Amino acid sequence: MAYWLIKTEPDDWSWAEQVAKGKKGEPWTGVRNAQARNFIREMKKGDLAFFYHTGGEKRVVGVVKVTKEAYQDPTTDDERWLVVDVVAVEDLPKPVTLADIKAEEKLAEMVLVRNFRLSVQPVTAAEWKHVRKMGGLK
Repeated sequence: MAYWLIKTEPDDWSWAEQVAKGKKGEPWTGVRNAQARNFIREMKKGDLAFFYHTGGEKRVVGVVKVTKEAYQDPTTDDERWLVVDVVAVEDLPKPVTLADIKAEEKLAEMVLVRNFRLSVQPVTAAEWKHVRKMGGLK
């Protein structure tokens, strides 16, 4: 299993909206960056991802699971752009802000710290465990 972080503007698609989709989940649409698209291509069914609110919030608010591997983004006819389907798994009892993450020496090499604009990014197992702990999860 691999770990990821996916980012969204909460005004466009929020954690509450993701949770409301229940077990049906939702395609992760709208990615238009080649590097992020390549990461989508690598995602496998069962992988987990942090759900990150961008904009004024800049914080990890939940965890989603990939339920369907990469296929063409249904919001465009351009075959280059891909999506995966994700379902909400759990809330973070304490959202973890970007400032919290940057303050942690153990997370200094996290992609979120080094390339904060990338909308889909890998997370190492050690980073995954540490951010979950910071957010109040085991």
